[in-house]
Amino acid sequence: MYRRNIRHILGPLAVLISLFIFYQAWLKPHYFHETPPPSPQVLVEDTPAASSAPLSRPQERGFVELKRSRTIDPVSIPVPKHSELLGAIHEELEKRNIALAETKLEELPSSLFTESATKRHVAILWNNLGILQEKDGGTEVSVKAFKKAVSLDPQNAVAHLNLANAYWGLRDPALTEEFLRKVLSLAPDEPFPHVALADFLQEKDRITEASKHLAHAKERIKKDPGLQSYLKAVTAKIHRVEKVEDKLFTHKSVHFTVKYDGNDDPTTWTTVLDILEEAYREVGQKVNFFPSRPIIVVLHTKNQFQGATGGPSWADGLFDSVLGRIHIPTQGAATDLAWLTRVLRHEFVHALIQGELGETGGAIPTWLNEGLAIQLAGDHWQEVKNLTDGEQSLVPLTALEGSWESLPAEKVSIAYMEANAATHYLIQRFGMYKVHEVLLHLKTRHTIAAAMQDRLLLSYDHFQKQWADSLGATLSQPKS
Repeated sequence: MYRRNIRHILGPLAVLISLFIFYQAWLKPHYFHETPPPSPQVLVEDTPAASSAPLSRPQERGFVELKRSRTIDPVSIPVPKHSELLGAIHEELEKRNIALAETKLEELPSSLFTESATKRHVAILWNNLGILQEKDGGTEVSVKAFKKAVSLDPQNAVAHLNLANAYWGLRDPALTEEFLRKVLSLAPDEPFPHVALADFLQEKDRITEASKHLAHAKERIKKDPGLQSYLKAVTAKIHRVEKVEDKLFTHKSVHFTVKYDGNDDPTTWTTVLDILEEAYREVGQKVNFFPSRPIIVVLHTKNQFQGATGGPSWADGLFDSVLGRIHIPTQGAATDLAWLTRVLRHEFVHALIQGELGETGGAIPTWLNEGLAIQLAGDHWQEVKNLTDGEQSLVPLTALEGSWESLPAEKVSIAYMEANAATHYLIQRFGMYKVHEVLLHLKTRHTIAAAMQDRLLLSYDHFQKQWADSLGATLSQPKS
């Protein structure tokens, strides 16, 4: 092979790379370090805070990428009578002709399914189709294929694992205890079914049983190392729940379970349930979505709140996206109904968004997640125009996409004000229907930039500029 001399290119390229590294390390601006602090307000936070990455982080509740093979070689089940027909479908899958392969699978004559081997072979093709659909369009579009595979071959362990993973990520009500125990019986050495069952059980407040299944998962973790970081995070949280919530009383409404200290004012938990049920109806109607499972709300004493949740010191409430719990400190709640209502409604919106996005909850930028919580909860936040006197320079939203947990308290107020203002502008200009379409696009693992371009026909950069212009402000520029 002929190799061209490129020394004349390498020299200038090395200089450019050096300049880029110098810029990133020394010249690129670091926001939230020079802006005068505004007056503090009620601060609420969900944890872990969302990232702009389209795939879920390992510690998040939801989809976990299984590291073993999730496809099956159709050759493992020979079908002499129909090998040419089914082989053609396999070839389409190999070529990633997803739509054509699905059409051919759906058009298979019912006469083929009289033989057990054929049914098992076709189940493999449906399973493999589901994997391709998942990679191409997200988990939601793959469920049908996995269900087909399971129905054709009720003993196919891989197809059951894939369907369980899809159900789990989507928070599908079909992920029942009975189904998960069936998966456990088919794949007894796999850690994932134990993790999923532990998650299911803790939602039912069966913490001791959940803890046992996490222990079983830990024993089998070498089978699936992709689960290690998630298992470590969720195990720590379950142990914390066992310690903190062991002696708490429980009271339930239709859509919520409140856990509280029996020594506290008993009227508090009834007030909490009333506020949440109203939020369930009102906010759910705004976004046309309602959680599929009851949400657990834990009321802590002020002294216990931070230690029990592990949240930042500035938070006045918290939604734990790993265990799906809302945590609220109760000190002063009975005497400050306005504060309690604001915090509960805010955290409920976080739970609602997490429930709808499912496995891709990490795809929503923190600024949009928090902004929607403020807007949909009907909160009244300090306006951006009050941020500073004589200077209207806004931090780009790209700097507010990741976690806010490491921000100092006085800088978090700035982040919330910008999140509120940007989301308010987004809703005012495009309407809640279009904003909901953006969320659904994020659910297919697209970035916020791709979601805006596709659903709003507007680039992310132009949205930020137009939002800043609407406030008579400018966006901070990189310093040279």
